Amino acid sequence: MTNQFETLFREIFHKNGLDAYINEKTIRLFSDLTDRMIETNRVMNITALTTPEKIIPLHYADCALIAGRIPENARVADVGCGGGFPTLPLAILRPDLTITAIDSTEKKVRYVAETANILGLSVRSCAGRAEELAGQPDFREKFDLVVSRAVARQNILNELCLPLVKVGGQLLTMKGAGGEEEYQEAMNSVHLLGGGETRLYSYTLYLSDGEEKRTVITVKKETPTEAKYPRPFGKIKKNPL
Repeated sequence: MTNQFETLFREIFHKNGLDAYINEKTIRLFSDLTDRMIETNRVMNITALTTPEKIIPLHYADCALIAGRIPENARVADVGCGGGFPTLPLAILRPDLTITAIDSTEKKVRYVAETANILGLSVRSCAGRAEELAGQPDFREKFDLVVSRAVARQNILNELCLPLVKVGGQLLTMKGAGGEEEYQEAMNSVHLLGGGETRLYSYTLYLSDGEEKRTVITVKKETPTEAKYPRPFGKIKKNPL
């Protein structure tokens, strides 16, 4: 860990009101994650962000901003985990969580699993499509929280993810500035899939040299999802609920 990384990390997390997560162990783990990600990115597309100046605010602080919304000791599924976001930051910041990283790209799931192992993090990984896993007893309605970041529009995510959420649990999706439009567009599908109270939260992500708007959409699961959902992905994409 370099002094430059630590200084930048402390600055960004402080700007975003994340002081509770600033400590030597956390900074060291994020520094090691950054080194691993940049090294792997030379041979496999993990992220378009390749410098700590971009990675710390746009990946780490962005994911950290949802960490406080997750219940203690929750069983969490990250649908479309990609290069490990928010799985790996959440595993660092919230070691009480039991996290399953799900992605259809096997090499990315393997990278997330290997990285978690190197960092000493407890993460379960699974290569597969959410709409197919939702038909398996080990996955259907088994998670306290399902989270998804930058994967698809909300009306599609509702059908992919709500079947994985147990009754009483919650779906949480991380969106950019366009989240309000997606929120309105997706309201019709919520009740069809067993969802209930749906909320939109807007906030500002502070960077070193500016700021960006972010939104979070949460959907509470109130009743079991009908067995006919989710449909095959082609149907979900062509005719969203």
